[in-house]
Amino acid sequence: MKIAFLVDPMASLNPKKDSSIAMMREAARRGHEVFAFELRDLFVRAGEVLASAKAIALPGGDGRWCDAGEAREQPLCNFDWVLMRKDPPFDAEYYYATLLLERAEAQGARVMNAARGLRDWSEKLSILRFPQFTPPTLVSREPARIQAFIDEQRDVILKKLDGMGGTMIFRVRHDDPNRNVIVETMAGAAERTIMAQRYVPEIVKGDKRVLVIDGNPFPQCLARIPKSGETRGNLAAGGTGIAQPLSARDREIARTVGAVLAQEGMLLGGLDVIGDWLTEINVTSPTCMVEIGEQTGERAERAVLDALEQRLAAGKRCVE
Repeated sequence: MKIAFLVDPMASLNPKKDSSIAMMREAARRGHEVFAFELRDLFVRAGEVLASAKAIALPGGDGRWCDAGEAREQPLCNFDWVLMRKDPPFDAEYYYATLLLERAEAQGARVMNAARGLRDWSEKLSILRFPQFTPPTLVSREPARIQAFIDEQRDVILKKLDGMGGTMIFRVRHDDPNRNVIVETMAGAAERTIMAQRYVPEIVKGDKRVLVIDGNPFPQCLARIPKSGETRGNLAAGGTGIAQPLSARDREIARTVGAVLAQEGMLLGGLDVIGDWLTEINVTSPTCMVEIGEQTGERAERAVLDALEQRLAAGKRCVE
Protein backbone atom coordinates (compact mmCIF):
# COMPACT_ATOMS: atom_id res chain seq x y z
CA MET A 1 0.00 0.00 0.00
CA LYS A 2 0.90 3.65 -0.40
CA ILE A 3 -0.05 5.43 2.83
CA ALA A 4 0.15 9.19 3.31
CA PHE A 5 0.07 10.73 6.79
CA LEU A 6 -1.21 14.28 7.19
CA VAL A 7 0.69 15.33 10.32
CA ASP A 8 2.06 18.26 12.25
CA PRO A 9 5.57 19.40 11.27
CA MET A 10 7.83 16.36 11.34
CA ALA A 11 10.33 18.04 13.67
CA SER A 12 7.60 18.42 16.30
CA LEU A 13 6.78 14.69 16.42
CA ASN A 14 8.19 12.70 19.33
CA PRO A 15 9.36 9.24 18.18
CA LYS A 16 9.28 7.96 21.78
CA LYS A 17 5.54 8.45 22.20
CA ASP A 18 3.85 9.56 18.98
CA SER A 19 1.12 7.20 17.75
CA SER A 20 1.44 8.47 14.18
CA ILE A 21 5.10 7.43 14.13
CA ALA A 22 4.13 4.05 15.60
CA MET A 23 1.73 3.54 12.69
CA MET A 24 4.36 4.72 10.17
CA ARG A 25 6.85 2.23 11.57
CA GLU A 26 4.36 -0.62 11.43
CA ALA A 27 3.44 0.27 7.85
CA ALA A 28 7.13 0.30 6.85
CA ARG A 29 7.74 -3.01 8.67
CA ARG A 30 5.05 -4.55 6.46
CA GLY A 31 6.68 -3.23 3.31
CA HIS A 32 4.21 -0.44 2.60
CA GLU A 33 5.30 2.91 1.16
CA VAL A 34 5.01 5.72 3.69
CA PHE A 35 4.56 9.41 2.86
CA ALA A 36 4.00 12.51 4.98
CA PHE A 37 2.72 16.02 4.43
CA GLU A 38 1.38 18.97 6.44
CA LEU A 39 -1.73 21.13 6.14
CA ARG A 40 0.24 23.74 4.23
CA ASP A 41 1.10 21.08 1.61
CA LEU A 42 -2.56 20.37 0.81
CA PHE A 43 -3.95 22.23 -2.22
CA VAL A 44 -6.43 22.13 -5.10
CA ARG A 45 -5.54 22.67 -8.75
CA ALA A 46 -7.99 22.41 -11.63
CA GLY A 47 -10.53 20.94 -9.22
CA GLU A 48 -8.22 18.11 -8.08
CA VAL A 49 -7.06 17.75 -4.47
CA LEU A 50 -3.29 17.20 -4.24
CA ALA A 51 -0.53 17.26 -1.66
CA SER A 52 3.16 17.97 -1.83
CA ALA A 53 4.18 14.79 0.01
CA LYS A 54 7.56 13.38 0.98
CA ALA A 55 8.44 9.68 0.93
CA ILE A 56 9.57 8.57 4.39
CA ALA A 57 12.21 5.92 5.06
CA LEU A 58 12.03 4.26 8.49
CA PRO A 59 14.33 4.06 10.29
CA GLY A 60 16.57 6.83 9.05
CA GLY A 61 20.33 6.87 8.95
CA ASP A 62 22.69 7.87 11.78
CA GLY A 63 20.12 7.08 14.46
CA ARG A 64 17.39 9.30 13.04
CA TRP A 65 13.86 7.94 13.36
CA CYS A 66 13.26 8.65 9.65
CA ASP A 67 14.68 10.15 6.48
CA ALA A 68 12.42 12.26 4.27
CA GLY A 69 12.79 12.44 0.52
CA GLU A 70 12.06 15.34 -1.79
CA ALA A 71 8.49 16.63 -1.81
CA ARG A 72 6.47 15.55 -4.85
CA GLU A 73 3.05 16.77 -5.86
CA GLN A 74 0.48 14.02 -6.33
CA PRO A 75 -3.28 13.61 -6.13
CA LEU A 76 -4.57 12.22 -2.84
CA CYS A 77 -6.48 9.57 -4.75
CA ASN A 78 -3.10 8.13 -5.84
CA PHE A 79 -2.58 6.87 -2.29
CA ASP A 80 -4.28 3.75 -1.00
CA TRP A 81 -4.93 5.56 2.30
CA VAL A 82 -4.60 9.08 3.63
CA LEU A 83 -4.43 9.20 7.43
CA MET A 84 -5.53 12.52 8.91
CA ARG A 85 -3.33 12.80 12.01
CA LYS A 86 -3.13 16.56 12.51
CA ASP A 87 -3.43 17.38 16.19
CA PRO A 88 -6.06 19.82 17.48
CA PRO A 89 -6.91 22.62 17.90
CA PHE A 90 -9.86 22.28 15.56
CA ASP A 91 -9.52 25.78 14.16
CA ALA A 92 -10.52 27.34 10.83
CA GLU A 93 -7.54 25.82 9.01
CA TYR A 94 -8.40 22.36 10.34
CA TYR A 95 -11.99 22.87 9.21
CA TYR A 96 -10.88 23.90 5.72
CA ALA A 97 -8.67 20.79 5.57
CA THR A 98 -11.68 18.57 6.25
CA LEU A 99 -13.53 20.22 3.37
CA LEU A 100 -10.61 19.52 1.03
CA LEU A 101 -10.29 15.95 2.30
CA GLU A 102 -13.99 15.39 1.72
CA ARG A 103 -13.51 16.63 -1.83
CA ALA A 104 -10.60 14.16 -2.18
CA GLU A 105 -12.88 11.37 -0.94
CA ALA A 106 -15.35 12.25 -3.70
CA GLN A 107 -12.45 11.87 -6.16
CA GLY A 108 -11.69 8.36 -4.89
CA ALA A 109 -9.34 8.88 -1.93
CA ARG A 110 -9.65 6.71 1.18
CA VAL A 111 -9.33 8.98 4.22
CA MET A 112 -9.08 7.89 7.86
CA ASN A 113 -10.83 9.28 9.74
CA ALA A 114 -13.56 10.34 7.33
CA ALA A 115 -13.57 14.09 6.75
CA ARG A 116 -17.27 14.63 7.48
CA GLY A 117 -16.96 12.60 10.67
CA LEU A 118 -14.08 14.77 11.85
CA ARG A 119 -16.41 17.76 11.57
CA ASP A 120 -19.49 16.08 13.03
CA TRP A 121 -17.91 14.29 15.99
CA SER A 122 -17.10 17.11 18.40
CA GLU A 123 -14.79 15.52 20.93
CA LYS A 124 -16.76 16.96 23.84
CA LEU A 125 -20.32 17.09 22.47
CA SER A 126 -20.39 13.71 20.74
CA ILE A 127 -20.86 11.96 24.08
CA LEU A 128 -24.40 13.36 24.02
CA ARG A 129 -25.23 10.62 21.51
CA PHE A 130 -24.76 8.10 24.30
CA PRO A 131 -26.58 9.42 27.40
CA GLN A 132 -26.74 5.91 28.89
CA PHE A 133 -22.97 6.05 29.41
CA THR A 134 -22.39 9.65 30.50
CA PRO A 135 -22.42 11.28 33.95
CA PRO A 136 -25.00 14.05 34.50
CA THR A 137 -24.02 16.68 31.94
CA LEU A 138 -25.03 20.23 31.13
CA VAL A 139 -24.06 22.19 28.00
CA SER A 140 -24.84 25.89 28.26
CA ARG A 141 -23.50 29.41 27.97
CA GLU A 142 -25.93 30.82 30.55
CA PRO A 143 -24.13 31.47 33.89
CA ALA A 144 -27.29 31.13 35.98
CA ARG A 145 -28.02 27.72 34.49
CA ILE A 146 -24.44 26.60 35.11
CA GLN A 147 -24.62 27.83 38.71
CA ALA A 148 -27.88 25.91 39.23
CA PHE A 149 -26.20 22.75 37.92
CA ILE A 150 -23.35 23.20 40.41
CA ASP A 151 -25.87 23.58 43.23
CA GLU A 152 -27.70 20.45 42.09
CA GLN A 153 -24.66 18.20 41.56
CA ARG A 154 -22.54 19.66 44.41
CA ASP A 155 -19.23 18.72 42.78
CA VAL A 156 -18.70 19.53 39.09
CA ILE A 157 -16.11 19.63 36.32
CA LEU A 158 -16.30 22.61 33.93
CA LYS A 159 -14.51 22.48 30.58
CA LYS A 160 -14.25 24.42 27.35
CA LEU A 161 -15.62 22.70 24.27
CA ASP A 162 -12.42 23.31 22.30
CA GLY A 163 -9.94 22.50 25.05
CA MET A 164 -7.27 19.81 24.68
CA GLY A 165 -4.63 18.15 26.81
CA GLY A 166 -6.42 19.06 30.03
CA THR A 167 -6.34 22.83 29.42
CA MET A 168 -9.16 25.00 30.81
CA ILE A 169 -10.67 22.30 33.03
CA PHE A 170 -11.87 23.31 36.48
CA ARG A 171 -13.30 21.33 39.37
CA VAL A 172 -15.91 23.40 41.22
CA ARG A 173 -17.65 22.39 44.45
CA HIS A 174 -20.92 24.01 45.48
CA ASP A 175 -19.19 25.74 48.41
CA ASP A 176 -16.11 26.86 46.48
CA PRO A 177 -15.54 30.56 47.28
CA ASN A 178 -14.14 31.04 43.77
CA ARG A 179 -17.05 29.46 41.89
CA ASN A 180 -18.43 32.76 40.57
CA VAL A 181 -15.03 33.78 39.22
CA ILE A 182 -14.54 30.37 37.62
CA VAL A 183 -17.94 30.44 35.91
CA GLU A 184 -17.27 33.99 34.71
CA THR A 185 -13.86 32.93 33.39
CA MET A 186 -15.32 29.97 31.53
CA ALA A 187 -18.63 31.31 30.18
CA GLY A 188 -18.18 35.06 30.41
CA ALA A 189 -21.45 36.96 30.30
CA ALA A 190 -23.16 34.15 28.38
CA GLU A 191 -20.49 34.54 25.67
CA ARG A 192 -19.09 30.98 25.49
CA THR A 193 -20.80 27.62 25.56
CA ILE A 194 -19.15 25.22 28.00
CA MET A 195 -19.74 21.71 29.33
CA ALA A 196 -20.41 20.89 32.97
CA GLN A 197 -20.31 17.31 34.26
CA ARG A 198 -20.76 15.80 37.68
CA TYR A 199 -17.35 15.06 39.17
CA VAL A 200 -16.50 11.36 38.99
CA PRO A 201 -14.34 10.47 42.04
CA GLU A 202 -12.95 7.38 40.29
CA ILE A 203 -10.61 9.77 38.48
CA VAL A 204 -8.08 8.89 41.21
CA LYS A 205 -7.85 5.45 39.53
CA GLY A 206 -7.27 7.05 36.14
CA ASP A 207 -8.85 8.64 33.11
CA LYS A 208 -8.82 5.60 30.81
CA ARG A 209 -8.02 5.99 27.12
CA VAL A 210 -9.91 3.18 25.39
CA LEU A 211 -8.98 2.70 21.73
CA VAL A 212 -11.60 1.55 19.21
CA ILE A 213 -10.31 0.30 15.83
CA ASP A 214 -12.81 -0.24 13.01
CA GLY A 215 -15.57 -0.70 15.58
CA ASN A 216 -13.62 -3.13 17.78
CA PRO A 217 -12.34 -2.34 21.30
CA PHE A 218 -8.60 -2.78 21.68
CA PRO A 219 -8.15 -5.13 24.67
CA GLN A 220 -5.78 -2.86 26.63
CA CYS A 221 -6.33 0.74 27.67
CA LEU A 222 -4.14 3.39 29.30
CA ALA A 223 -5.30 4.65 32.69
CA ARG A 224 -3.88 8.15 33.10
CA ILE A 225 -3.46 8.71 36.84
CA PRO A 226 -3.53 12.34 38.03
CA LYS A 227 -0.49 13.59 39.88
CA SER A 228 -0.90 14.52 43.53
CA GLY A 229 -3.24 17.47 44.04
CA GLU A 230 -4.64 17.26 40.48
CA THR A 231 -8.06 16.27 39.14
CA ARG A 232 -6.84 15.94 35.54
CA GLY A 233 -5.32 12.69 34.38
CA ASN A 234 -4.07 13.98 31.01
CA LEU A 235 -0.44 13.07 30.33
CA ALA A 236 0.09 16.65 29.17
CA ALA A 237 -1.05 17.78 32.63
CA GLY A 238 1.47 15.54 34.40
CA GLY A 239 -0.57 12.34 34.66
CA THR A 240 1.07 8.92 34.73
CA GLY A 241 -0.06 6.32 32.20
CA ILE A 242 -0.62 2.75 33.39
CA ALA A 243 -1.80 0.15 30.87
CA GLN A 244 -4.51 -2.26 31.98
CA PRO A 245 -7.06 -4.66 30.45
CA LEU A 246 -10.50 -3.32 29.63
CA SER A 247 -13.23 -3.88 32.21
CA ALA A 248 -16.61 -5.33 31.24
CA ARG A 249 -18.06 -1.80 31.38
CA ASP A 250 -15.23 -0.44 29.20
CA ARG A 251 -16.03 -3.11 26.59
CA GLU A 252 -19.74 -2.36 26.71
CA ILE A 253 -19.11 1.33 26.11
CA ALA A 254 -16.48 0.71 23.42
CA ARG A 255 -18.59 -1.80 21.47
CA THR A 256 -21.63 0.47 21.45
CA VAL A 257 -19.77 3.65 20.56
CA GLY A 258 -17.40 1.82 18.19
CA ALA A 259 -20.25 0.46 16.08
CA VAL A 260 -21.52 4.00 15.46
CA LEU A 261 -18.02 5.36 14.87
CA ALA A 262 -17.28 2.73 12.22
CA GLN A 263 -20.64 3.28 10.55
CA GLU A 264 -19.80 6.98 10.16
CA GLY A 265 -16.26 6.47 8.90
CA MET A 266 -14.34 6.83 12.15
CA LEU A 267 -11.98 3.84 12.02
CA LEU A 268 -9.86 5.03 14.93
CA GLY A 269 -11.36 6.50 18.08
CA GLY A 270 -10.04 7.20 21.55
CA LEU A 271 -12.72 7.07 24.24
CA ASP A 272 -12.10 8.70 27.61
CA VAL A 273 -13.70 6.67 30.39
CA ILE A 274 -13.56 7.57 34.09
CA GLY A 275 -14.86 4.82 36.33
CA ASP A 276 -17.94 3.58 34.49
CA TRP A 277 -18.60 6.84 32.64
CA LEU A 278 -17.83 8.06 29.12
CA THR A 279 -16.53 11.64 29.23
CA GLU A 280 -15.08 12.31 25.74
CA ILE A 281 -14.75 10.74 22.29
CA ASN A 282 -11.50 11.67 20.52
CA VAL A 283 -11.39 11.20 16.75
CA THR A 284 -8.96 13.84 15.46
CA SER A 285 -5.67 12.19 16.44
CA PRO A 286 -6.11 9.55 19.18
CA THR A 287 -2.93 8.66 21.03
CA CYS A 288 -1.53 6.34 23.76
CA MET A 289 -0.61 3.47 21.40
CA VAL A 290 3.08 3.63 22.26
CA GLU A 291 2.54 3.61 26.03
CA ILE A 292 0.15 0.66 25.83
CA GLY A 293 2.49 -1.27 23.54
CA GLU A 294 5.57 -0.69 25.67
CA GLN A 295 3.84 -1.87 28.85
CA THR A 296 1.84 -4.82 27.49
CA GLY A 297 3.45 -5.89 24.22
CA GLU A 298 0.06 -5.53 22.52
CA ARG A 299 0.38 -3.10 19.63
CA ALA A 300 -2.65 -1.08 18.61
CA GLU A 301 -0.84 0.16 15.51
CA ARG A 302 -0.84 -3.42 14.21
CA ALA A 303 -4.61 -3.57 14.58
CA VAL A 304 -4.91 -0.27 12.67
CA LEU A 305 -2.78 -1.57 9.79
CA ASP A 306 -4.74 -4.82 9.79
CA ALA A 307 -7.97 -2.83 9.41
CA LEU A 308 -6.56 -0.71 6.56
CA GLU A 309 -5.27 -3.76 4.70
CA GLN A 310 -8.55 -5.63 5.14
CA ARG A 311 -10.64 -2.69 3.96
CA LEU A 312 -8.44 -2.17 0.93
CA ALA A 313 -8.61 -5.87 0.03
CA ALA A 314 -12.39 -5.74 0.32
CA GLY A 315 -12.61 -2.54 -1.72
CA LYS A 316 -14.12 -0.68 1.23
CA ARG A 317 -13.66 2.95 2.19
CA CYS A 318 -14.42 4.69 5.45
CA VAL A 319 -17.67 6.04 4.04
CA GLU A 320 -19.31 4.15 1.21
